[in-house]
Amino acid sequence: MIFQLAVLRDEGQTIEGLAAIKQWKAETSKKYQHTMEPLASVQKTARPIVTNRLTGNFPASPKLEFVFRLRGNKIVALEIRS
Repeated sequence: MIFQLAVLRDEGQTIEGLAAIKQWKAETSKKYQHTMEPLASVQKTARPIVTNRLTGNFPASPKLEFVFRLRGNKIVALEIRS
């Protein structure tokens, strides 16, 4: 049996499941109307990290790290760090 796991951590929240993550993405996009510009990527201990600059409806243009956990060729978890 194959188990699908999807977890997102952002702004102190943990969102679990594909449907909940899709809802979070839609709400975040509507709230911030943001765009992302990838700046760099590194591979640390089997967890790719992509640094992005965000611009949108918030006071600054923060740089955020997206830390991925992969299983095979699928993303099973994403942590967004400031």
